[in-house]
Amino acid sequence: MTFVYAKCSALERLELWDHLYYLASDMKLPWLVGGGFNVILHEDEKIGGLPVHPPEYEDFAFCVNSYGLFEQGYKGSPFIWWNGRSNAACIFKRLDRIFVNLQFHNWLPTIEVEHLIRTGSDHAQLLMTCEEKTTNFVKPFRFFNFWIKHDTFMDVVRQNWEDDFIGDPFLMFKQKLKRVKEALLK
Repeated sequence: MTFVYAKCSALERLELWDHLYYLASDMKLPWLVGGGFNVILHEDEKIGGLPVHPPEYEDFAFCVNSYGLFEQGYKGSPFIWWNGRSNAACIFKRLDRIFVNLQFHNWLPTIEVEHLIRTGSDHAQLLMTCEEKTTNFVKPFRFFNFWIKHDTFMDVVRQNWEDDFIGDPFLMFKQKLKRVKEALLK
């Protein structure tokens, strides 16, 4: 994983792109690159302010493509950064993101990135979730008659059934059954 906090100046960011290119040239492992790049990738990633000129983001786009990195999409607002102003002076941009290479995608194909709401900063936080795809197999519960013959059976049932839960009666019934099941399986 490589975490990025890029300079605001386009000229100073060129040095970062060079460093990332150096890393990418030898990268054979799963690689994730994320953070604050301080530049948009496409002109539709900015609202407000002065018009965007292609040279402002073309270096970034070229670098990302030449590194073999890509995004897997996101949930939430497309704009991560806000200048804090209102009306005509308001500017929104997508400056923060998470990229992965093909090896990372093959290793964890279900990565999800969510743009959270801004709290206490002009940047929104990114929440990344990685899960391996697995098939959830729920083993059915089977009641064994020998449990009834055990000396503490009724006490276990009574102890786990007596606790009341607040809410829907069917959910309460389900919760009580679940607690008895868990106690019996111990």
